[in-house]
Amino acid sequence: MQAPAKELPIIAADVLARLRAQSPRVHCITNSVAQTLTANTLLAVGAVPSMTIAPEEIGVFMKRAGALLVNLGTFDGERGKASDVAIEAAVELNLPWVLDPVFVDRSPVRAAFAKGLVARQPTAIRLNRNEFFELAGVGAESGAVAAYARDQRTVVGLTGATDLVADGARLVTTANGDPLMSKVTALGCAASALVAACLAVERDVWCASAAALLIMGVAGELAAKCARGPGSFAVEILDVLYALDRDMLVAHAKVS
Repeated sequence: MQAPAKELPIIAADVLARLRAQSPRVHCITNSVAQTLTANTLLAVGAVPSMTIAPEEIGVFMKRAGALLVNLGTFDGERGKASDVAIEAAVELNLPWVLDPVFVDRSPVRAAFAKGLVARQPTAIRLNRNEFFELAGVGAESGAVAAYARDQRTVVGLTGATDLVADGARLVTTANGDPLMSKVTALGCAASALVAACLAVERDVWCASAAALLIMGVAGELAAKCARGPGSFAVEILDVLYALDRDMLVAHAKVS
């Protein structure tokens, strides 16, 4: 699917409709802080989460999954081994997988492990600007992000005050969201899981990644209108994701 950025809201609405119709399972190797919000985010858009990290079970779960998320937020030996097993299964089954290199900028050991995972060519990478700098060694300007995506043969979804999605040939920027999103832990992790869910129903990796981040950004912006603070915002964003539709995406998307 080759589509200009201006068509992204319609693409996102179509991807969201397919999520609800197909209910893909997303297997998440994620951190202990993020598990509940990640699972509830997937359920709110119609996907189904699974989260076992037992090596003897991962292969069975992956056979019933549509995509994999590998999140390094809780970087321990058990999750490191689980990540290896899950990625091997995803490659064998030809399933898309998403890398979320949480806090690689704070730990050299974690950064080295993440760089090894990048070398295994994740389908997409969702990260913030500090994490990108640690992995790429350059600042997160649009040209550098596009070059990194092209060189690593992946799609990069860079999130922050504005989100940028690049595959080396196509690039889109979205300006949705709200500052309250930075006050609720694990929303970035949940966004990465949403990228994986969209990949389960959309083969064009750039379209799937951009759709996921637009859906999350619009939901955050709308949730903030009703929230009284971070606590109510965490509830509101799940309710908005559950109710989000084509008209809401088209009306509120800020895409360039």
